[in-house]
Amino acid sequence: MKRNGAMITAFTLLLGVLTGCTSPQGTDTGGTTTAPSAAKTGKTTIQYWHSMGGANGEFTEALIKRFNDSHPNIEVVGTFQGSYEEVVTKLQQAVAAGSAPDVSMLERSFIQLFADADVLEDLTPYMKKSNLSTEDFVQGLMGHSIWNKKLLTLPLNRSTPIMHVNKTMLDEMGLKVPTTWEELKSVTNALVIKDNNGFKRQGLSMPFDDWYLIAMMTQSKGRFFNEEGTSVGFVDNGVGLKIFNYLKDLQKTGALFYPPTQDSGNIVKQMFTEGRIGILFESTGSIGSLQKNVKFDYVTSFLPKNDVYANPTGGANVTMFASSKNKDAAWEFMNWLMTDPQGGQQFVIDTGYLPFTKKMVESKEIKELFAKEPNRKVAYDQLQFGIDTNKHLAWTPAVQEFRSAMQAIMYDNKDIQTTLNTFKASAEKLMKK
Repeated sequence: MKRNGAMITAFTLLLGVLTGCTSPQGTDTGGTTTAPSAAKTGKTTIQYWHSMGGANGEFTEALIKRFNDSHPNIEVVGTFQGSYEEVVTKLQQAVAAGSAPDVSMLERSFIQLFADADVLEDLTPYMKKSNLSTEDFVQGLMGHSIWNKKLLTLPLNRSTPIMHVNKTMLDEMGLKVPTTWEELKSVTNALVIKDNNGFKRQGLSMPFDDWYLIAMMTQSKGRFFNEEGTSVGFVDNGVGLKIFNYLKDLQKTGALFYPPTQDSGNIVKQMFTEGRIGILFESTGSIGSLQKNVKFDYVTSFLPKNDVYANPTGGANVTMFASSKNKDAAWEFMNWLMTDPQGGQQFVIDTGYLPFTKKMVESKEIKELFAKEPNRKVAYDQLQFGIDTNKHLAWTPAVQEFRSAMQAIMYDNKDIQTTLNTFKASAEKLMKK
């Protein structure tokens, strides 16, 4: 059921709460992006909002410059608007004020909020004019592109969680890279080295983030929301209890180090780099930085399966707002991102995100990249098991409640089933609003 566009502001305060939590799906939130000055005359100016700070922000600036240099009649003005959640908050405010940008990066789990408000442009006619089809894209990354039978977004900076492994550490102990939950339990416990009352080395870690637990849900043939969108399926079918029991068992033996909520991503990556853990669940977007910093044989592997191999996708898509007064120029920029080797393909090579079109995957440049950096090919190959389960307008408030449940169980040792039942009751109320 569609809602008035003004209703989109309803989640603004909640997103403000979410901002400051671990940014999902490997978001790079550091640094700033300086927008180039708009042309005074003779050019159509396009406003592009994004979440790429730090090194990825520099790559984004370079991307925009390549477009502007090759398109004398269009000038893209890129603006760094903060983390994924901060961009959503600012977009909500801009939509309500009638000042939305022409094109924006939009984290895939928030797309439904804007799609339901009917403020995004249907890209189907533009695709047809450019002789493009949804079949041209990697299907594992298209789960959040079509809403209400309209093509509203296209993939750009996309990632999945993956298993990062200190192969040297495992080889020294005669251990194999685990492929199942049972193997993971055995290997991570074998890696533990106790030190007085603590641990000198532990087996596994991951950032504080619902992403990795959702991966475990899908590996157990579960879903965050049930298919009817009326409840949280993983509580009803016992999958949640199974996951948290598994994690708590690992935590009790020291096989799992579960980090504090603040700066958890940097904490666990440093521990992995320093050899204080042997296995890390983290984003594919971390491959580049880890390869530069580790001093051991480092490999990536699919997330271990329970019943099946499965993993959620993450990262952001790119979209055009229906209010844009420069839609043809906006599409020219989006089309360039999708199809020009100097557009999204070079951005993928620079940043470490996943290639998102079939032509890109088959390109000489990406093939050479995969040959040179096989860890990145593993990340792409894992897309065959990509699953999206968090489609619901209540996702934003529901996941905040779930993160509170995660903290209660993993940090405060609250009873698992009681905590999940409380979460379920809260989530169902949110889903009925």
